[in-house]
Amino acid sequence: MRTMEFTVENLAAFEVGKELGVSEGVLPSAYYYMLEDALGMSGNFTSRERLKSKRGKVVELKKTPKFNIAVLEFDE
Repeated sequence: MRTMEFTVENLAAFEVGKELGVSEGVLPSAYYYMLEDALGMSGNFTSRERLKSKRGKVVELKKTPKFNIAVLEFDE
């Protein structure tokens, strides 16, 4: 299993156990991922760290002083 953190604006749009889709974006030397319906965005990853699965399950919701974070788990 692989976990990945996504910065989100509205934690109320998420619930633990919900399955979400992700789409991949490409930068010149990295990849990033957006949650379906543009609910959140990941950091940047190198090509060897690319995500293979396109669906993940919410396993944790965090609120920090700067960001709200949804942690998703992927079958990899």
